[in-house]
Amino acid sequence: MKTLLFLGGLGTGEIILIVLVVLLLFGGKKIPEMMKGLGKGVRSFKEGMNEPDSDPKTTDKADKQE
Repeated sequence: MKTLLFLGGLGTGEIILIVLVVLLLFGGKKIPEMMKGLGKGVRSFKEGMNEPDSDPKTTDKADKQE
């Protein structure tokens, strides 16, 4: 069976236990909000990686000179 790199040696039982603990800690209503925020963060990161032309260091210097 092929294991995923980020999961290491976790089995099905361990993953279910982790999901249950997260559900108990944060509740059913808070988890979708957290995932939405995580999705926005990943999307922002991908957009930043795809746009190397807009370097924040150079735009900050140009704004300060004006």
